[in-house]
Amino acid sequence: MTNRDQRLAAVTAWATANEDIRAMLLTSSLVNPYAPVDALSDLDIELIFTDPAPYIRDNAWLKIFGEIIATVEEGVAAFEGRHAMKMVLYEDHVKIDFKIYSVQHFLEDAASDPLPEDWDIGYRVIFDKDQVTAQLPPPTYAPAFIQQPDAARFAQVMNDAWWDMTYVAKCLARGDIFYAKFMSENMMRTDYLVPLIEWYIGSLHEWKVSTNKHGRLFPKYLPPERWREIQATFSGADIADNWRALYAYADVIHQLGTELAGRMGFVYPQDTERKVRKYLMEVETQGW
Repeated sequence: MTNRDQRLAAVTAWATANEDIRAMLLTSSLVNPYAPVDALSDLDIELIFTDPAPYIRDNAWLKIFGEIIATVEEGVAAFEGRHAMKMVLYEDHVKIDFKIYSVQHFLEDAASDPLPEDWDIGYRVIFDKDQVTAQLPPPTYAPAFIQQPDAARFAQVMNDAWWDMTYVAKCLARGDIFYAKFMSENMMRTDYLVPLIEWYIGSLHEWKVSTNKHGRLFPKYLPPERWREIQATFSGADIADNWRALYAYADVIHQLGTELAGRMGFVYPQDTERKVRKYLMEVETQGW
C-alpha cells in the first residue's frame, strides 16, 4: 500500500467514525480516467459536515494524519460562502486538498444543472451516511476534454498573439528582461500558445481528448517535430536567446494557426503576420 493509499484509508476511518461528517467524496485526477496519475498526484477529498465551522476555525484535526510541512487555507469567502479549502502537504510527500462543505450547501450545489465541474470531471463516493449524494448524476468527464473554439475566439487569440509579440520585441530592445518574460511566458505562452496547442491536438482527435492542466500531456499527443518546434520557444535570461525564442514563437503560431484555420474553416491573419514580422526585425536590427 502506498503512502497515499494509507493516508486515504486513515482519513476514511477518521471521517467514518466522526458523527459530524455525513459523507466523504474523492474527486479530481484519481477518479478521472482521462487524467495522468503518478506517485505525486494529490488526494482531493470532500468532507460534508453537519456544522463545518469548528473544523474551518481549528486545524488540529489536520495533524491526525501525519506531520505537516505546509498548509494553504481558503475560507468560505473565497468560494461565495459555499465551502472552504485546506490544502496540506505532509512529510511523507502526500498532499491532500480538503474541501469542507456543510450538508445544506452540498445539497444545493449537488442540485445544480449542469453538474458543477469539480464533480463532472470525476468523483467517487467513499461513504454516505444519509444519502446526501443520492441526487448526484454520474460524471460525464466532459470538462476534461479540449473545447472547440468558434471563429471569434480563434480570431481573438491569433490577433492578440501577434500583437503581444511587439511588446516582447520592445522589451528585448530595451534590455527589460523581466517585462519581456512576463509578456512571453505569462501572456503569450499561457493565454495564446497553450490554447492553440490544445485546439491543434483536439482537432486531431475529434475533440475527445484531454491534455490535462497547462499542457502536461502535450508531448504525448504532439508529433515529435512539432514538439521540438514548441520547445524552441523556451529561453533563458540572455537577450539574444530571447530574440531567438520570439522568432520561434512566431513560427509556431504561424504553423498551428494556419493548420487550424484550414482544418476548421477559419480565417488566418496573413497580413497581420507579415506586418508584425517586419516590425520585429526592424526593432531588433535598428537598436536603441
